[in-house]
Amino acid sequence: MSQNNQPENTQPDTSQPETRRPDVDTLSYEQAREELVAVVARLEAGGVSLEESLALWERGEALADRCEAWLEGAKVRLAAARDKAEG
Repeated sequence: MSQNNQPENTQPDTSQPETRRPDVDTLSYEQAREELVAVVARLEAGGVSLEESLALWERGEALADRCEAWLEGAKVRLAAARDKAEG
């Protein structure tokens, strides 16, 4: 633990079964992106079973979709703000 009583490793635990991980739809952009980076790192490192690799891949796809949805929402909000400022 660090001095502020927070765990030093803030990486998401992708070793947990999917049923114990937070629902992707509840994650912020930053949380989804951080977990996606961890999933990609695990897949690139290898050494996991085919079944686990498929589960990680599926989780990664869902996380990437969540990030994309957040970014699309931000684009819409920026466009609306720009239109309002110009109008």
